[in-house]
Amino acid sequence: MSDTESFFDGDLFAEPSDYYKPPPEPHFATYVRETVPETSENQSKEVKLRLVGSSPLWGHLLWNAGIYTAKHLDLHPEQVQGKYVLELGAAGALPSVIAGLLGAEKVVSTDYPDADLISNIQYNVDHNIYGGEELSQDEETRSKQIAERKVVVEGYIWGNEYEPIVKHLPDGQKKFDLIILSDLVFNHTEHQKLFKTTKDLLKDDGKALVVFSPHRPWLLKEDLAFFDNCREFGLKSELIELTHWKPMFDEDEETVEIRSSIYAYYLTHC
Repeated sequence: MSDTESFFDGDLFAEPSDYYKPPPEPHFATYVRETVPETSENQSKEVKLRLVGSSPLWGHLLWNAGIYTAKHLDLHPEQVQGKYVLELGAAGALPSVIAGLLGAEKVVSTDYPDADLISNIQYNVDHNIYGGEELSQDEETRSKQIAERKVVVEGYIWGNEYEPIVKHLPDGQKKFDLIILSDLVFNHTEHQKLFKTTKDLLKDDGKALVVFSPHRPWLLKEDLAFFDNCREFGLKSELIELTHWKPMFDEDEETVEIRSSIYAYYLTHC
C-alpha cells in the first residue's frame, strides 16, 4: 500500500462522521383559487406560500387537507366573512390566508411555537394579505400594527392557557365563530387537548372545520375515533364529504385508496 493510500482509508469523497449538512432551504408552493367569490374583499387568485425547508412538525409540505380547506372556504365564504376565525396547527397557513382574503373580521393563525414555523407563517401573512409589509421591529409600533391587523400569528400549544389567542378578540369576547383543524387528526395523543381547546373557544353557534387524510392506513380506525370521542367533550360531528385526491406520497398500491381519502367534518356543540 502506498503512503497516499494510507491517508484515505475508504471512500476519498465520503463525508466525515462529524459533518453536518446545512438544513434545507425554504421553498415555495403556489395555490390557485378555483373559485373567488364576488364578495371576497381580495380577488387575488394566486396565493404563494413559503414553506420551511424541513420540519419535524410537518410544516414543510402543502397538504391536501389544507388545499381542501381553502377550497371549502372559497365555496362557503359566509363562514368567514365578518367572522372570528382560529386556525390550529396552521403549518403553511393557507386556510388562514384564504380566510383573510375573504374578509374575516379577525383570523388568529397558530402553530407550535417553533421559531421557524411561526416566522414562516408570519411571512405568508405579510406577503399575501399585507403586500409584503412586515411587522416593525420596534415593540410599540409592532404591537400597534398587530392590533390593527385582521390576520395575526401566534405560537400556541394545544390545551394551554388561551390568553395568547383570545387577546386578539374584542374586549369581553373569548370565543370564535369558526375553528379550523386541518390535518391534525393523525396526532392521536393530542386528541383530548384538541377537543378541550375547540370546546372552550368555539361559540355556542360556531363550527369547527376538521379535514384530514389518513396518511397511515393501518391507523384509520384510530383517526376516525376522533369523531366519536368528541362527544365526551360536548361536541358532535357531522360528515361533510368523503372524497379522493392523489395521495401525498407514493407508497404501496394496496393502500392507495385509503391514503387518497380526504374526510371533511363539522364539529358543533351538542
